[in-house]
Amino acid sequence: MVRVTQLKPYSVEFPIRAGRDAVWAAVTQPPLLREWFGWDYEGLDAEIQHIFVDEARLTAPERMSWADGSYLEVSGDDDNSVVRAVREGALPDFPDAFDAIEEGWRSFLIQLRHLLERRPEGRRRTLYLTGETTGRQVLDLVDGDWQRVGRRVAWVVDPDGLLVVASGNVPLDDPEAAGMQVVVSTYGLDDDAFTPCRDDWAKRWAPVADGAMLTTAEPTSS
Repeated sequence: MVRVTQLKPYSVEFPIRAGRDAVWAAVTQPPLLREWFGWDYEGLDAEIQHIFVDEARLTAPERMSWADGSYLEVSGDDDNSVVRAVREGALPDFPDAFDAIEEGWRSFLIQLRHLLERRPEGRRRTLYLTGETTGRQVLDLVDGDWQRVGRRVAWVVDPDGLLVVASGNVPLDDPEAAGMQVVVSTYGLDDDAFTPCRDDWAKRWAPVADGAMLTTAEPTSS
C-alpha cells in the first residue's frame, strides 16, 4: 500500500496599510510581484509566471488558489487590507513542524507590506544569503528592533533603510546551527551604490555561516 503524506495546513495573515485594489494588483501582476516576491536570481521571472499565472486559479473575488488546496486572498477597503495565505487541512501530528512554503509566505508578505506601506523608490535589487549558523548570529548582523513573525522568521529595517528578513529551518532561538536564509531588499540603487552594499554584506556573512553563499542580481551596466 502506498502511503500518502498529508501536507501541513497553515494560515499566514498580514494586515497592510494599503487599499485592497493596490494589494490585489501587487499579488497578481508579474512586474509588481517582482518588487516583493522572493529574491533576485536567474529564474525569478519564470518562477513568478509559473506560480502566479500558469498554476494559479482565480476562484473568488480577490482570491487565487492552487492545486494543493492552498490559496491567497485579499480583503479590506480603500485604505487597509488583510492578506491571508492558507492551506487548509486537518491538524498534523507535529503542528510546529517546518514547512518551507509556510515560512516562505511569512518572509515574502513582510516584503510585500514593506513595499506598499513605505513605498520605496526605484527598482528592487536583493541580496540572498544562505548558510548554516544560529539564529542569534543572524540577528546580530543588524543592530535594531527585530520583529518576530512566528518562531522562524524575523525582520528589521537597518540604519541604511534596507529591509532585512531572516528565516531559519529551525526556530531562531534554537542554540544549534542550522540552515538560515537572509533576504536584504534594496531599492533604487545603481551599480555604483549596490556593489559596496553587496560587498559589505558578503564580509559580514562569511565569518558567521558555514557554506556561506550570496546570490544577487546581475549588474545593470557593463
